[in-house]
Amino acid sequence: MRLIFAGTPEFARSALAALHAAGHEVLGVLSQPDRPAGRGMKLQACAVKQFASAHGLPVLQPHSLRLDGPFAQEAGAARDFILQAKADVMVVAAYGLILPQWVLDAPRFGCLNIHASLLPRWRGAAPIHRAIEAGDPQTGVTIMQMDAGLDTGDMLLSETLPIEPLDTTAMLHDKLADLGARLIVQALTQVGRFKPQAQAAQGIAYAHKIEKSEAPADWTQTAQTLAQRIRAFDPFPGVTAQLGGQVVKLWQAQALHLEGQGETALKTVPGQLLRCDASGLWVACAQGVLCITQMQRPGGKRQSAAEFLQGFTGAVGDVLALPKDLSAKA
Repeated sequence: MRLIFAGTPEFARSALAALHAAGHEVLGVLSQPDRPAGRGMKLQACAVKQFASAHGLPVLQPHSLRLDGPFAQEAGAARDFILQAKADVMVVAAYGLILPQWVLDAPRFGCLNIHASLLPRWRGAAPIHRAIEAGDPQTGVTIMQMDAGLDTGDMLLSETLPIEPLDTTAMLHDKLADLGARLIVQALTQVGRFKPQAQAAQGIAYAHKIEKSEAPADWTQTAQTLAQRIRAFDPFPGVTAQLGGQVVKLWQAQALHLEGQGETALKTVPGQLLRCDASGLWVACAQGVLCITQMQRPGGKRQSAAEFLQGFTGAVGDVLALPKDLSAKA
């Protein structure tokens, strides 16, 4: 098919690569403008632009597609390109810009979105993170006919993927990127013959954007909730805690449920260090105990509990700061 592709990060690059390999004619690619990145904060092209440039595909990077905003000139150039392309379809994957109605209407078969959840659960910006954070047993990919709403369009194709107990967002992202790439190639063989299915009115959940302010560990939550958050926030923004006078990132942990085992830990306050050895740092939570097994000091590498404890100045009995305490110090 003759298509335009709109996407920005690695998740989208996987789909673009699959469509290109399948022989579809990619008329042009839309991606977000280059952003500063790395220690030198030099402008860096996104994953989709890098693929497009390497394969000689035209790239447009408007800051907005609104024809009446401050970037109206960029949007107008994009509009001219899209209308002149006369594409059969536009494929959208983690693009990052709202598509106005004129974009949705331009391709012959409209715009198809690759969304990394089983809609209507986890509409929005961070469906992979929020599924892990919530403890969902499964997720998946939905190919959706886009409309003017936020991930509200009719569903065309979907496939379920289990969330494994040790999956982080980074790990699950790669699995869903591969699944999304396969499904969109399959979907394009059925364009024009789908029987669109409206999303259910029940079970709607919104995956709000991940913010750095969510990083500090809240020991008044359950150990299970914190363990899920640690996996959900890997690689960004990480869950943080104040350990031995430093704000440390927590990368691996498991929830321990010690009721009935004679543990005095169950009578302590949330955030209290109960044990520090090679098995991990045990911290009391509102319910259960979190055993932290991998951490990272500022500017350092990820370390096992045994490695971390070699320079650790804290002690059993210390009570770790809560998010409000860290905010007050900042």
